[in-house]
Amino acid sequence: MFSNVLVVCVGNICRSPMAEAMFRQRVSNSIAISSAGTHAMLSSTMDPLAKAVLLVNGVEAHRHRSRQVDRHMLHEADLILLMEHRQMQSVLKLAPEVRGKTFLIGKWQHALEIADPYKRPKLAFEQTYEQLSRCVDDWLPYLQSGDPR
Repeated sequence: MFSNVLVVCVGNICRSPMAEAMFRQRVSNSIAISSAGTHAMLSSTMDPLAKAVLLVNGVEAHRHRSRQVDRHMLHEADLILLMEHRQMQSVLKLAPEVRGKTFLIGKWQHALEIADPYKRPKLAFEQTYEQLSRCVDDWLPYLQSGDPR
C-alpha cells in the first residue's frame, strides 16, 4: 500500500493541487497526498478558476501554497504522478533513481497527458477537472493494493 503520493505539474497552482484535492477527498487519511511543481512560483495560491471548479464539483479546495519539487520530496514519495511527459523528463533529470515509482496520472487512460489550463477560460478548467477525476478514480485501486503495474 502507498502511504505517500506526490502529484506534480509545472506551476503547482492548477492541475496538481486539483488532483491533490480530489485524492484527499477519495482516499483514507492513512495516505499522505501532496503536490509540487517543476517550475513553481513559491507560495502562490491555487488558481481561482481551479478552486471554483473544484467547489462546484463538491471537492474541498484545501489551503494551498505552491512549492518547488525537490529531490527530498521525490525520495519521500512512494508514488509520483505527473501530468505530462515533460514533467517526467524534469523529475528524472533531478532524481533518475525514482523512475520506478514515477508515472503519468493518465497512465490508465491510454497514457493521457493533462493539458495545462493556466490562463485559459473556465471551460478548460472544467475539462481538466473531468480528465483528472477519471484519472484519480483509476488510481484508487492501486493506492490500496500498492501495485502500479
